[in-house]
Amino acid sequence: MTKPQKKSIQNTVSLSSYHKLNRYLELKKSRLFWLILLIGVFLSFMNFNARISEAHDDSLYIEAGYRYIHEFPNFYYTSNAPMYPMFLALLTLLFGTNLIAFKLFSMIFFIIGAILYYKALDKKVPEILKYLVFGFICTNHMILYYSSQTFSEAFYMLVQATFFYYFCKYNFGENPITTDIKIDLKKWLVLGLLMMILTLAKNILIFGIIAIVLFYVLRKEYKKSIFALVSFGIFKLLYELVKNRVWGASAIQYKSQMGILLNKDPYDAAKGQEDIAGFIGRFTDNIGLYLGKRFYQILGFMDENYTGVKYTEVNGELVGETSKSIYFLAFIVLFFVLYGLYRAIKDKQHLITFLILFAGTVSFGTFLLLQARWDQPRFIMVHMPALLLGIGYGLYRFFDKSNFNQRVFVLILLVLFSSLLISSTKRGFKNVPIVSKNLKGDIYYGYTPDWKNYLEMSAYCADSLPKSSLVACRKAPMSFVYGKGKHFYPIYNVIAKDAKTGQSNPDSALAIFQRNKVTHLLIASLRMDPSKSSGDIINTIHNIAAPIVQKYPQKLVLVKQIGDSEPAYLYEIKY
Repeated sequence: MTKPQKKSIQNTVSLSSYHKLNRYLELKKSRLFWLILLIGVFLSFMNFNARISEAHDDSLYIEAGYRYIHEFPNFYYTSNAPMYPMFLALLTLLFGTNLIAFKLFSMIFFIIGAILYYKALDKKVPEILKYLVFGFICTNHMILYYSSQTFSEAFYMLVQATFFYYFCKYNFGENPITTDIKIDLKKWLVLGLLMMILTLAKNILIFGIIAIVLFYVLRKEYKKSIFALVSFGIFKLLYELVKNRVWGASAIQYKSQMGILLNKDPYDAAKGQEDIAGFIGRFTDNIGLYLGKRFYQILGFMDENYTGVKYTEVNGELVGETSKSIYFLAFIVLFFVLYGLYRAIKDKQHLITFLILFAGTVSFGTFLLLQARWDQPRFIMVHMPALLLGIGYGLYRFFDKSNFNQRVFVLILLVLFSSLLISSTKRGFKNVPIVSKNLKGDIYYGYTPDWKNYLEMSAYCADSLPKSSLVACRKAPMSFVYGKGKHFYPIYNVIAKDAKTGQSNPDSALAIFQRNKVTHLLIASLRMDPSKSSGDIINTIHNIAAPIVQKYPQKLVLVKQIGDSEPAYLYEIKY
């Protein structure tokens, strides 16, 4: 008599909603991958921006790339992302200072970075969460914006995704990396090289190295933590030796930026350096700004124009105070990230644990070191995929108690994805007429009048002034780009500042200009609030020029005015 066969678990227990959806996504993975990627490519073209941003850093990288070529070996970019200008230097050699070519390469970085991030997670996290991250990268409006900018973010996200791909493959794949040099020397060398490249892609990624060591220590893999440090140290040492050989001892990567970061005011060293209380204040302010404001703005949950800062008048001056509400919102994000980390550690989800630790440690360094006045979404945006993975995993586990709860979680993800897709598509339709005119030759279309006048004046300086002329202006790198490679003298703060008046000492200012061979001043009407023309303008150069005109009316002679509303003026200095 034959024994009755035992029924399989799948026959006796209904499959959960998670299991069904994960299995479906696994079966359709090839089609879904290409569909989401093509959506991302399509949206990136729709949102393509053919102009330089008003934020200045993107044009600074372009100018640095140009200087690498034309001032080699007497120029080395020592600020926040030294590797990206090197790459732009290569593009400059091939295409000249071609803004569209630079932006197309940013799009290539975006596409390859998205693919590698997907590959890093594939078969290592639940399919639902993999597509949460991949869908976010391909449809988020902020990531799409930077995919056609010459900021370093698209380049960095490619470097980061490349590192994640190899780190996850070597540590969480079928054959995990060992400390047997005979077997895995090549793997350690690859990781060491990529770790070194990370720190060149962004200086702050030195905190990423700390995260890698911390991850191994938490797993009690102490030898691996030492191997990681040694492999990184070997390539870092080799790079420093080559760099010092080629560019000299002055090319110290962290020297220039650290000097700025330690100052209370990045634009005014006279205010002194930050103390411990100041750094604590920075840290708490930045937590509010980036996790309580920028995080929600990137997801589309908060108005992009909301500053999170309340201004009150004290002794005739406006003093900003971070709104308490964004601290509460930041606490919510922190809670869910930490809950996701807790669940990942408890469930031995090592990949998710690592990505949360990496994003969290680098964000910690960012919040601690950056002055709160920078407040730009890109500083947290590059870590959003990892943070969302952590939050997503925590919620994924929280909602897995019943099929109904699981369906609720999936519905939340569908609403989020739909919202991101709709938002980016709407922005794309608004952008298409602008980029179309830009590509047809109207390079200033899309700028507000203040910027249009300023950039047209920059082009005028390149076309109409002698090659030997040197024009001082507030946004010199932007003038460089629209001035067809003409060098401008940068003014970031009021020079020779009088503490009582807040303006320049006229004789000292003229002496500085003469010593640096400045021949002209470009005085613009750049808005303090980019969204409206309220009359409040960036008056740095005005506070230099006004005392000169008051004491020596004949010293500044008007050469050109562009624009009747929010005009730009060009003055020649008569020494």
